[in-house]
Amino acid sequence: MTGLSLDATQLDRYSRHIILEEVGPAGQQALLEGSALVVGAGGLGSPAIQYLAAAGVGRIGVADDDAVERSNLQRQIIHADADVGKPKAVSAAEYVERLNPDVDVDVHETRVEPHNAEALIADYDVVVDASDNFGTRYLVNDVARLTDTPVAHGSIYKFEGQATTLVPGGPCYRCLFPEAPEPGEVPDCATTGVLGVLPGTVGCVQATEAVKLLLEAGEVLDGRLLFYDAMDMTFETVPYRQNPDCPVCGDDPIESIEGIDYAAGCGISAD
Repeated sequence: MTGLSLDATQLDRYSRHIILEEVGPAGQQALLEGSALVVGAGGLGSPAIQYLAAAGVGRIGVADDDAVERSNLQRQIIHADADVGKPKAVSAAEYVERLNPDVDVDVHETRVEPHNAEALIADYDVVVDASDNFGTRYLVNDVARLTDTPVAHGSIYKFEGQATTLVPGGPCYRCLFPEAPEPGEVPDCATTGVLGVLPGTVGCVQATEAVKLLLEAGEVLDGRLLFYDAMDMTFETVPYRQNPDCPVCGDDPIESIEGIDYAAGCGISAD
């Protein structure tokens, strides 16, 4: 970290951080010098982007190849009616620009795919996986592990959410879910619906984990899966362990993602 260089405006903007012993001026400087890639600017990505930007994370990448639809607005709160038809990554960048001029946004109007995942993920300090499909989740996990990049993961379904944090040296997403469901086995929100406020809660958990990772403070959800039930208003944490036979983080890990079909099952064949 370079020497502290917070100006008067920043001292005012981040004053509630700075008076926290666990953050202070040095911690705020770390956030301003930090970077986060948010994969997906939808329901989970929206609150994550909001709070990362408000916290002063200096560079935020937004990777999303979708455009804003009116049906998104019930839960994807960084987008507005006037943004319908606009690329979500662009809409997200415009939101951040209005919120905090300290933050630079890298607009990636693309899906995270095998051909670009390593270049995208390796360029950031932390990844917030706000994707909505299993192929992307396994891809982000695998590449993040190969590049030693921590991941704040979240997912939602109807009234329920999950979150965990995947750090180098700890268990990975494949330790938790060794195999992806069969295509169509888990319907998406367009089919089943989703409570609009649900991703706000889970996305905020992801943002919290990302900020803690950048601050190197607190205990993250490493080896713990957080379950949230919005209907019962309950939270439960379930521990999970690293699998020595995991093909990504176990005793004999892969050296690249070559040959993995993330469009069909995401499985890794034994040599």
